[in-house]
Amino acid sequence: MFTVSFRVTKKQVAAAAAVFVLALAGGIWAQAALSELRGDPAQAPAEAKVEKVAAKTNEQRISFLETFGWEVEGEEDEIVEVKIPQEFDDVFEKYNEIQKQQGCDLSKYAGKRCKRYTYVIENYPGQAEGVRANILVYKNKVIGGDVCSVELDGFMHGFAQRTD
Repeated sequence: MFTVSFRVTKKQVAAAAAVFVLALAGGIWAQAALSELRGDPAQAPAEAKVEKVAAKTNEQRISFLETFGWEVEGEEDEIVEVKIPQEFDDVFEKYNEIQKQQGCDLSKYAGKRCKRYTYVIENYPGQAEGVRANILVYKNKVIGGDVCSVELDGFMHGFAQRTD
């Protein structure tokens, strides 16, 4: 009989969880980048500008999404602390292009920690389920975000509804 044991600290578990969340977000951003390379209409052509609105409460965040015509469930699907990378790789540069189209620029927040609030969108045209809105919040203000599909061949674009 062979036995292996090891000790895991809370800090190691937290670090592993953070790596998992960042890898998941990177996968979504990679999908958006691949969609653009394939010529898919993943980004909305002309995004509405996002003003740095208050996003301290759930009601404020839902109201923000409603200004773009989105109907969401009453509670967040997920709340995660994320760190904006100090240096952007190609995938994050593509994601930041989506942000710039809607009047945001995440390079101002490089190296900063923010919260990502994810909501389930209930009225996405042509898709009954699997669509999420992600709002990035820093110091209780919206600094960016996206609307994306969680499907394997999904999409990602800014908050404005696509016109295609």
